[in-house]
Amino acid sequence: MFQQNGLSLDQAPPISVVFHLFLIASFFGILAGFMILFYQETIFDSASVGAITLTHTLTLGVMVSFMLGALFQMLPVIAGVVLSSPIKRSWWIQVPFALGMIILLLVFNFTAYSQLYSVASLLLGSSLLGAIGIMLHKLIKLPHHSASSHGMMVALLAFAITILLALYLTATLSGLAQGSYYTQVKTLHYHFGLMGWVALLIISISFQVVEMFYVTPPYPKILSRYLTGTMVFLLLLKIPLAFLLPSAIITINTLLALLLVSFAVITLYRFSQRKRPLADASMWFWRLGMGSLILAMLLWIISAFISHPLMASVTYIAFASFALSVVFAMFYKIVPFLTWFHLNAQGYYTAPMMHEVIHPKTAKKHFWIHRAMVIILLLSLFIGKLIFIAGVLTILSFGWISYQIIHAHLLYRKTEKSGEKFDMGK
Repeated sequence: MFQQNGLSLDQAPPISVVFHLFLIASFFGILAGFMILFYQETIFDSASVGAITLTHTLTLGVMVSFMLGALFQMLPVIAGVVLSSPIKRSWWIQVPFALGMIILLLVFNFTAYSQLYSVASLLLGSSLLGAIGIMLHKLIKLPHHSASSHGMMVALLAFAITILLALYLTATLSGLAQGSYYTQVKTLHYHFGLMGWVALLIISISFQVVEMFYVTPPYPKILSRYLTGTMVFLLLLKIPLAFLLPSAIITINTLLALLLVSFAVITLYRFSQRKRPLADASMWFWRLGMGSLILAMLLWIISAFISHPLMASVTYIAFASFALSVVFAMFYKIVPFLTWFHLNAQGYYTAPMMHEVIHPKTAKKHFWIHRAMVIILLLSLFIGKLIFIAGVLTILSFGWISYQIIHAHLLYRKTEKSGEKFDMGK
C-alpha cells in the first residue's frame, strides 16, 4: 500500500500524533451532534448563532483536526517530507488549537465577551499558521513535485489565506477593526475555506490514494496537472473582484463548481475501472462523497440564478456530506494500516492484521449510520422534529469513530506489552 514509496518507520510520525488529532476531531464531531440537538432548526439559518457555531465546529474542529492528522501521515508517504520532532510539534499545535476552538465557540454564543475573539484568534492563528508554515517550508524545499505534493502546497496556501481572512473578521467582531469590508471578507473566508482548503486537499490526496488503495487507472494528466493550480488561481482572482467587480463573482463560482463536478465524475468513473472488483465500506464512503459533491456544486450554480433558503441549506448539507464521507473513507484506510505498520516495523510478528484493527463489517455499519444521518438531516428541512434524530445520529457517527480510535490504540499498546518479536540475533 504505502510501501510503494519506500516509507520507513524513521520517516513516519509516531502513531500517537495521528491518533490524537483524529480523536480531537471525533470529540468535536460528537459536540456538533449535541449542538444540533440544542440549536435544532435554527442551524438552517446561515445568519443564526447556531449555524455559525455548528459550521465552525465541523470545519475547524472536525475537518481541520482530521486533515492535519492525515497530513502528518501523508507528507512522508506522498511527498517524502520528514517532519522533525513530530510529537513536540503536534502538541504545540493541538493544545492552543483546542483551547482556541473552545473559546471561539463560546464567544459566538456570548457576544458580551467580544474581547475573547482576540484570545481565540491568537491561539488559533498561531497554532494553525505555525503548522502551515512548517509543512509549506518542507514542501517548497522538495526538488521534484508530484500532482499530490503540488496540490498540498496550494491547499495549505488557501488555508493560510482562510485564516488571515478570519483574523480580519474576528478583529472586527472584537472592535479592533472597523470592518468596512466585513461582508466581502466573510464571503471570501467561506470560499477559501471550503473550496480552497477542504476541496483542494481532498483532491490532492485523491490523485495518489485512489489509484493506490483501489487499484484504478491514474487520473487524466490534464486534471492532475492543472486542476489544483486553476482552482487556486480562480480563488485568488476573487479577492480583487469581490471589491472591484462583484458581478463577475458568479462566473468564477460557476467555473469552480464545474471543475469540482468534473473531478467528482472522473473519480466515480475511475472507481468503475478498478482492477479489484470487491467494494469495501471505504469505497461506499467515496461514492457518497462524490455524489454529494456533484449535488452541492450543481445547486450552487443554480442558486446564482434562483436564490432560495432551502436550496442553500441543501447545498451546505451536501457539501458537508462530501467532506465528511471522504474523511471517513480515508480514516478506515489510515488507522488500520498505521496500527499494523508501526507494530510490524518494530518487529512484532504478532501484529494484528488490518481487518483485526477495524473489521470491514464495522466500517459498513458506520457507513449506514452516516448515510442515515445525511438523509435525516435533509428530511428535517421539511419535517422539523426529525432534527433530533439527525443530532442523535451525528453523535452516534462520531462516537463510532472515537471507539475505533481508542480500540486501535489499546490494541497497539497491548501488542507492545505482550506481543512477540522476531529474534534478529539468532
